[in-house]
Amino acid sequence: MSDQNNNATLLQDIQKKYALLDQDAETHLEGLLHSKPINYWDYVQTDALLSLQNQRTVLPDEMVFIMYHQVNELLFKMILWEIDQVAHKKDICAVFFSDKMMRISRYFDMLTSSFTIMKDGMDVDQYNKFRATLTPASGFQSAQYRKIEFASTELINLIDNRFRDTIDRNTDYEHAFEHLYWQAAGKNYKTGKKSYTLTDFENRYKDEFIRFTKFYNTHNLWTIFKSLPKAVKENQKLIDAMRHYDYTVNIKWVMAHYNTANHYLNIGGETAEATGGSEWVKYMHPKYQRRIFFPELWTTKELEEWGENA
Repeated sequence: MSDQNNNATLLQDIQKKYALLDQDAETHLEGLLHSKPINYWDYVQTDALLSLQNQRTVLPDEMVFIMYHQVNELLFKMILWEIDQVAHKKDICAVFFSDKMMRISRYFDMLTSSFTIMKDGMDVDQYNKFRATLTPASGFQSAQYRKIEFASTELINLIDNRFRDTIDRNTDYEHAFEHLYWQAAGKNYKTGKKSYTLTDFENRYKDEFIRFTKFYNTHNLWTIFKSLPKAVKENQKLIDAMRHYDYTVNIKWVMAHYNTANHYLNIGGETAEATGGSEWVKYMHPKYQRRIFFPELWTTKELEEWGENA
């Protein structure tokens, strides 16, 4: 095709695009005459991104801690971006679902392997000095990570293991929310008293979480998978992708986090309290809370031994 014909076709396509938007294509084309060419630093917003690291202390390794968590949050956003596409996709096929699951898993593979940056990349003495300035903030306050969990599985699989027999899909959202597993990081179930860390987190995100879970109650990855045709659900590549994601998030990633915390907080054989005041050992270790996104994809033996050998 000649350049002239190609340009004519391109112009027609542009006109069609803006006609569908009830816009004047010529006005938009005229705007191109005055627009600036894009460059890397403006497109990525490099200057803005690099201005977001603000230390609370003079200890150099605090900068590692801040940037590492910011990188995590960017990857969490990438994961939610992929899950959202699955949640809104009609007529999902095994290839599409598998591709998205493996993308999400690769992000978590990266998150898991990157924990060596935290575990081996900070001076223990520096960490235990600057961590005091982080109180009462806690890692369980990552709203994006909570949304990943809500979007991955049915709410019952995120309920504290001690209360799952008393809650089902018909349970009121408010009641179910009060028994999510991570509530154990800041709540005394005997007295009902909540820590400041948990209360502050809920004040900021609880309403948003409840709105989010109402949509994902029927659009989470597990519910969508179970609604697929039998032939798609039996696709081995898709099953492998689902299992890989479940194991990576709920055992490998969690244990990488657990081992890193243990490296810094187990001092002289005594376990220090987390910045948010949680009993982080029982909150984090998978053998206690038994978080499993896709329980029916695992054998009885695998379910019984979940997290035991991690």
